Amino acid sequence: MEPIRRFSVPPPKKVSEEMKAWAAALAGEMATWPQVRSRVFFGYLAFYRRDAIFALLPRTRALDPPSSIAFKLESALPRIRARAKQDPRVGFTEMRKARWFTFELTSDADLRDALAWLQRAYDAAA
Repeated sequence: MEPIRRFSVPPPKKVSEEMKAWAAALAGEMATWPQVRSRVFFGYLAFYRRDAIFALLPRTRALDPPSSIAFKLESALPRIRARAKQDPRVGFTEMRKARWFTFELTSDADLRDALAWLQRAYDAAA
């Protein structure tokens, strides 16, 4: 009989203090938007507009890349996808019709653009 092979999942990357501060600033702003609620979700803070999830911010687990946030744009318009592809800080993946994007922050100056992408995701979740 062959021995049972065990595999290990690498531990999640921890969020840097700088990323925690950026996530807190973004979360504070989104908390003021109408119909927004948040909840802890597997080491992240998930944001919903009504029942539609539109963003994930790192809380105790880092995303990939580690200094990034994630936002969802259902069936994103071609012009929005084109804009995202032109921004080197934005990465994306497609799962069914949902498109999840990441936005990498490297300085405080990126917060304004991150908030703009989160606003687009919030608007799309309507």
